[in-house]
Amino acid sequence: MSANGTSPPPARGRPGGGQSSLSENGPLPNPPLAGEGTRRILQPPSWPQPKGYANGILARGQVLVTGGVVGWDEHGVFPQGFLPQVRQVLLNIRAILEAGGAGPEHLVRLTWYVTDMEAYRASLRDLGPIYREAFGRNFPAMALVQVVSLVEPAALVEIEATAVVPE
Repeated sequence: MSANGTSPPPARGRPGGGQSSLSENGPLPNPPLAGEGTRRILQPPSWPQPKGYANGILARGQVLVTGGVVGWDEHGVFPQGFLPQVRQVLLNIRAILEAGGAGPEHLVRLTWYVTDMEAYRASLRDLGPIYREAFGRNFPAMALVQVVSLVEPAALVEIEATAVVPE
């Protein structure tokens, strides 16, 4: 329990596939926020280390926001299955980031919308390598929500991304 009477949330698996802000030698240091286009992971000291996401990020720069990005290719075709769609969504987000002069290292938030939470949970072991293929070891603040359906009937996952690009 913290000084303000609230308990920290438990650390749980998230879209990054179990990776955390821990290095082999313990927690990664939080660099000071100085200059334009920098970001700092916010980790309350008494909370458990998150796995594959950050609890919060403080950043300075230009804000890049995507709409809800789905897993279709440049022809509007969806791959079959949850993991192939996740891979394509992440690659689509990376393309949007690049169009804005950003990269995965500038991500500060991802909000995932999935139509089947059990499919997500069942895929956690295989999700990490797919995530790291697209974004490397950049783990922004994340939220994951199950929804009844998405606007595109074939979509199984939709992700909104926010990045802060150095000025």
